[in-house]
Amino acid sequence: MHADSGFSTRAIHAGSEPDPVTGAVIPPIYATSTFKQDGVGGLRQGYDYSRSGNPTRTALEQCLAAVEGGRHGLAFASGLAAEDAIIRALLKPGDHIVIPDDAYGGTFRLFDKVAKRWGVDYTPVPISDTAAILAACTDRTRLVWVETPTNPLLTVADLDTIIEQLAQHDLYVVVDNTFATPYLQQPLRHGADIVVHSTTKYLGGHSDVVGGGVIVDDDELADTLAFHQNSMGGVPGPFDSWLTHRGLKTLAARMDRHCDNAERIASFLNEHSKVSQVYYPGLTDHPSHDVAKRQMRRFGGMVSFRHADGEEAAVDLCDRAKVFTLAESLGGVESLIEHPGRMTHASAEGSELEVPNDLVRLSVGIEDVEDLIGDLDQALK
Repeated sequence: MHADSGFSTRAIHAGSEPDPVTGAVIPPIYATSTFKQDGVGGLRQGYDYSRSGNPTRTALEQCLAAVEGGRHGLAFASGLAAEDAIIRALLKPGDHIVIPDDAYGGTFRLFDKVAKRWGVDYTPVPISDTAAILAACTDRTRLVWVETPTNPLLTVADLDTIIEQLAQHDLYVVVDNTFATPYLQQPLRHGADIVVHSTTKYLGGHSDVVGGGVIVDDDELADTLAFHQNSMGGVPGPFDSWLTHRGLKTLAARMDRHCDNAERIASFLNEHSKVSQVYYPGLTDHPSHDVAKRQMRRFGGMVSFRHADGEEAAVDLCDRAKVFTLAESLGGVESLIEHPGRMTHASAEGSELEVPNDLVRLSVGIEDVEDLIGDLDQALK
């Protein structure tokens, strides 16, 4: 497979060479914790213990790197395990992070309840405001953490401008690319140092596996992160790696359908009398529409909106949905609905990152869009 191959070609073939012994087209699941050595210290193909490396995980890591346009991929047991490895590998007590003021609740909890106790503090800023990001940086800042689009308010960061302006600072730019996926956006091409994913979401794509991924270009940075991956041990097992790798093969096809459906639903909600505001970068009145149009292939499968009748009406809507399943997470083939204030972002309550209490978040799946719109219509009545 050539490095310049198209996205779907890379997603299908990276890490998926036919088995040299049997000719199996799909790499096998190496369900083993340890590997026979050819003499003391004589590793066979570099494997000795599955925390340190497993061929099934290696196949996934090769595919993660290929689809993000990076040189090194690292797989983790969850998205938060991936984020924690970045923090532990690159920060020390006294360091400072700039984060989005509408970051994912689990990421905020990691910064606020874990890293902060360890002596790392943070400043939340509007991630679409490059001037605010620069103003928040101090001589202690080591990371600027970017989500784009953000979870759950779908704010889009201008990666080119942010990274160009931060070039004079001695820090890393980390981009959480979970919402966009590498099919819609590849932050390394814009100069990001690290890309992080919850592979639980769109990359796995079927709501049947939890995982995380980190992709980098720099060799030294990759070695540092790999050391912490092995030392801390938050790695996926072979079956989880296999499931995620399988999901990646259909990412492009699924994302096009997610985007098709989300665009229709965002337009429907934008005209509905019970909806006071819709957050979707594909709408022309979205504040970052032009940036998203320039930076992303399409606008994604996530839609958030505010119920015109307030919090209880938003909660009731979530309960009334029938085709949309009331559940946390996102990015699976099935459509999900949730109330962020009481579910995924409850950890941000009372903080600068608290989300509106009338907010509803949709993960738009790949069902027939007429059924999805009809379900929302009946739930809003």
